[in-house]
Amino acid sequence: MQGADALLRELDRWVADGRTVAVWWRDDDATQPTPALAQLVAAAQRCHAPLALAVIPALMSDALIPAVDDPLVSVLQHGFAHQNHAAAGERAVECGGDRLATAVLDELTAGRARLAAAFGSRFCPVMVPPWNRIEPAIAMALPDHGFVGVSVFGPRSANPAGAGSFAINAHLDLLTWKGGVRFAGHDKLLRLCAERLADRRCGRIDPDEPFGLLTHHLDHDGETWAFLDDILGLLAAHPAVRWAEAGALFDDAAPGVKANQR
Repeated sequence: MQGADALLRELDRWVADGRTVAVWWRDDDATQPTPALAQLVAAAQRCHAPLALAVIPALMSDALIPAVDDPLVSVLQHGFAHQNHAAAGERAVECGGDRLATAVLDELTAGRARLAAAFGSRFCPVMVPPWNRIEPAIAMALPDHGFVGVSVFGPRSANPAGAGSFAINAHLDLLTWKGGVRFAGHDKLLRLCAERLADRRCGRIDPDEPFGLLTHHLDHDGETWAFLDDILGLLAAHPAVRWAEAGALFDDAAPGVKANQR
């Protein structure tokens, strides 16, 4: 794969150090079966890569349940209805905003119950807040409402105050969002992946946090799909990489709460 040399060199350094890196994959905004979703699951199957699908409970169609009935696919919770409740002039947020915390948490709890009923043991009660944004009071209260973790974007140390040690984030988004959603670019993504793995290996960020890929299947174009196949194949073939399933990761990370309590 053209442009992969920097990433392969970085992964080789992990091997030379006698280390491996846990890699997980999160995809956001699932609500119903679509050709794009089928293409996403097929990509996971080709590389035997566990896929954590962040589902919007209020918008979910029951037809989604059989569409993702695959042992590689687990389900996380993507907010409640993916609606912006920010105060005027503030950045978009659903997990917080211009509402009482009790109202927000009641919604999230109702969404958790729906996903648990729909997906059973394949549902991992992890909150993936829309726009990767959650207010501290909401994050702090999640364990008391049956959630075992939270996942946003960026290194764990950069989480909002209160997200705590039960956060496991995504770190490489295949899309860029400023000025309209589009593919972030082949060489740029490979370079960023190598740099962010090096930061982890060298301890510049939390070395124990698994490295997360982030996709949004509904927004992929042909270039994005091609790159996804390429990077999944590259990672799957390298001995430095350990694919990690979301439920197992959050079982290990969540203090005092287990992901099998679903």
